[in-house]
Amino acid sequence: MQPAFIDNLIYFIDLLGTVVFAFSGVLVAGRLKMDIIGVLVLAAVTSIGGGTIRDLLIGATPVFWIKDSHYLLTIALTGVVGMGVARVQHRWPWYVLPLLDAVGLALFVVIGAQKALSYGTSGIIAVIMGCITGVAGGVVRDILAREIPMVLRKEVYVTACLLSGSIYVVLLEWGMGHVTSMFASMLSLLCVRVPAIFLHLSLPAFHLGKDE
Repeated sequence: MQPAFIDNLIYFIDLLGTVVFAFSGVLVAGRLKMDIIGVLVLAAVTSIGGGTIRDLLIGATPVFWIKDSHYLLTIALTGVVGMGVARVQHRWPWYVLPLLDAVGLALFVVIGAQKALSYGTSGIIAVIMGCITGVAGGVVRDILAREIPMVLRKEVYVTACLLSGSIYVVLLEWGMGHVTSMFASMLSLLCVRVPAIFLHLSLPAFHLGKDE
């Protein structure tokens, strides 16, 4: 497959993930009745926060949204349109935000792992960078919203990211094509995360014993 096609596909997936995560930030800001600045801040940190940390860690500087202003324009447009959509639909089902988050994770984990590999990291580091890309922005969003980050709750969350990133890296090592590896990675995350949302699946909780 032509490298130009793969590059364009990666870029499209990255922008799509930016839209999805930015809109999740808009929903959180709307629930907290923030002004337009608050909306844009939450939209921005959710969608580019993880990628920013990833780029700084792997030495990809200037970070991606500084080199390409389309990301900031996408965030601003998503914020404005998202506020309009949110005003029309005042109440959203409880599962909308977790599902948006799951889609964003599926898109960003593979993008993060792919970029780390392109900068010469090992497979293990690429998986970790994929997790950071997918998770870190949502963590900052939830902290600013004074909520317990999803990653710290008992739900199957980081586990799904690790599985998704590992599948992407392993399939590439086995000689699978980039496109097939990317979609297999994204599908694996959704197949784990979506049932966990609706069935309330979680890993065993750690505790020191009965409370006295």
